Amino acid sequence: MANYNIYFSPTGGTKKVADILAGNLAGEFRGIDLCKDVEPVKLSADDICLVSVPSYGGRVPAVAAERIKKIDGCGARAVLNCVYGNREWEDTLTELQDMLEGAGFKCVAAAAAVAEHSIFRQYAAGRPDAEDAAQLTGFAAQIQAKLDSGETSMSELAGSHGTYKEYNGVPFRPEGDERCTGCGLCAQECPVGAIDTENPASTDKEKCISCMRCISLCPNHARDFDPEKMRTIGESKAEALGGHKNNYLFI
Repeated sequence: MANYNIYFSPTGGTKKVADILAGNLAGEFRGIDLCKDVEPVKLSADDICLVSVPSYGGRVPAVAAERIKKIDGCGARAVLNCVYGNREWEDTLTELQDMLEGAGFKCVAAAAAVAEHSIFRQYAAGRPDAEDAAQLTGFAAQIQAKLDSGETSMSELAGSHGTYKEYNGVPFRPEGDERCTGCGLCAQECPVGAIDTENPASTDKEKCISCMRCISLCPNHARDFDPEKMRTIGESKAEALGGHKNNYLFI
């Protein structure tokens, strides 16, 4: 038997939620980082997997979906976790459930949890916070009790199965400015290889998925967007992204 903490977390918010859940489940969890390509993995029915993705426009990020397909569940039990940036998660959980069940997993519990928005970071700033951590810790106890019982059914999830909402991306493609020293960290860590290792200030706009990983990692802030422009755009998103959104738990 083995435990796996499988996550796609370009800016760290999804992993924060995943680590709270994994840290309050029994046993040690081996991390599988979907921001990097993964070798094919074949699990067993005794294994337990926590599978975490951010919601990108109400969908599972395509690159994460492709890498999850390399994992053969073979009856392993899965806890689903989608993390949303204070808007909505829409079809993310149901798409993840369909994907995992198609790969041979048995889905036993799920969460849609809030974390700081990856682009407009003033929304859900600091989340998951202490209140979220307490709620997720309690949920982990419920999950553990269910795992111990051997029960493998799960509550019906909100969202559509099979036909998911269309995702057209967002118009933000970070590039380096004069502060770029050419260290190459962004190119090394880009989940989709959208940054040229020879010229790391440039970005392939066709490949870029606007995950903001390069911005979060750059030691010189060379890929930051213009703060005044982002403040103006962010203010226009207040109706959709503002307020205190809830975590939703399914077991």
